[in-house]
Amino acid sequence: MKYRLFTFMILAMTTISSLTAQELDIKKVKFYEHQLDDVMELIDVEELKSKLKEVELQFEKDPSEINKARLGIIYHETALNLGFLSKTSFKGYSKKSYDVLSEIYLDPKTTKELLPFITSYRASALSLLGGETMKLGLVGDSFKLFEESIAMYGEVSYSPEFLRGSVAENLPWFFFSKRKFAKVDMQSIIDKQNKNSDYANWKIMSFVYWAWANQRQENRYRSQVLNYLEKAIELDPNYKAGRQRAEELKDKLNK
Repeated sequence: MKYRLFTFMILAMTTISSLTAQELDIKKVKFYEHQLDDVMELIDVEELKSKLKEVELQFEKDPSEINKARLGIIYHETALNLGFLSKTSFKGYSKKSYDVLSEIYLDPKTTKELLPFITSYRASALSLLGGETMKLGLVGDSFKLFEESIAMYGEVSYSPEFLRGSVAENLPWFFFSKRKFAKVDMQSIIDKQNKNSDYANWKIMSFVYWAWANQRQENRYRSQVLNYLEKAIELDPNYKAGRQRAEELKDKLNK
């Protein structure tokens, strides 16, 4: 209950959320995206563990705004990739992530160009917290945060839609009203990428193309599915994003 009350309190606050995407410097948004890229969407477990130690040490030495954002995001990646695999050492990272990112979000001095990433990863961390604690109401609360983040920043950053779509894709069936966003958000990112090739980076697009294909395995989509799987593979020569999953799905469909 205390998490839900805390969430509603934050939703009611407008100190930072009154900003609009039009007020953001797009070049600065991209600058911060590059500053955060190495702690986002990590799929190699050993790389993640090493990066977690590195980022914690960086923040201990220099508790700057960007290092705090990196800390909150690496905690999110730890919760996502390791939190559900361990009953001990990696439990609790979803709350750590949510708390750190909430501190940044509520600080009126926070650089506004960081907010597309802060708000989206904060929402995702809350959904992970709901899953870890089995307080499913928090998942609903997280989608309210996602909706706000997308409305504010979806035109200038892939992050809000990508994270909402990723969360939606992995929800159990009874969240059917939210699972629809898995398709909606990935299609939206592809549409925006087609209009602006700088909208999302290669790593994100590799994941997005695989996710789009994975969600549409019916025969009527076969041609487009195979096309997007090839794109996912080509964008990821070193298996840092969606390539392995894309290759596995391609093999499955070709059998």
